Amino acid sequence: MPEGRIRVGVLASGRGSNLQAIIDAIEKGTLDAVLGVVISNKMDAPALERARNHGAPAVFLDPKAASSREDYDRDILEQLRVYNVALVVLAGYMKIVTSVLLEAYTERMMNIHPSLLPAFPGLAPHKQALDWGVKVSGCTVHFVTEGVDAGPIIRQAAVPVLEMDTEETLAARILVEEHRIYPEAIQLFAQGRLRVEGRQVRIR
Repeated sequence: MPEGRIRVGVLASGRGSNLQAIIDAIEKGTLDAVLGVVISNKMDAPALERARNHGAPAVFLDPKAASSREDYDRDILEQLRVYNVALVVLAGYMKIVTSVLLEAYTERMMNIHPSLLPAFPGLAPHKQALDWGVKVSGCTVHFVTEGVDAGPIIRQAAVPVLEMDTEETLAARILVEEHRIYPEAIQLFAQGRLRVEGRQVRIR
């Protein structure tokens, strides 16, 4: 592993577009990280193929093979340790993370959510934004805690909501910003510049 680079493990369930943004940042040299492993709960997740294309380990773990969510997360934790992962990144990971992973990776697990948290956590954030008639939405990178989309905020980007927006058009514009700020947040972690104080993340 190149000196000074952290090993990142990515949990993904779908297409992995944020994973690709992370890969691109690594390859451009703007992110001081190594993709240690990509783990998915879906055998056919395109994210796994993206990992293979990058030369990174791609691991499918079948949730049905575990007797509980905690046991499943123990299987994930075992893989993260095998690949010596320092930071866990959730990229379209469609499972609730249990205390097994939260305790092992306290303040070392990130997620990105397509709203300006604390507004519109959970499912269908674009629909929530449109239903409320907000004029600005966006995306948020945060540390993962027990609460859904409730962890300390690391990075945010705002996107105007247009009069003719649909869920799809709003989501597409927000996704552009997701691809920009997620690698930025990981780079801040890699540089040791993040410090959590209560609900706040201080950037040195």
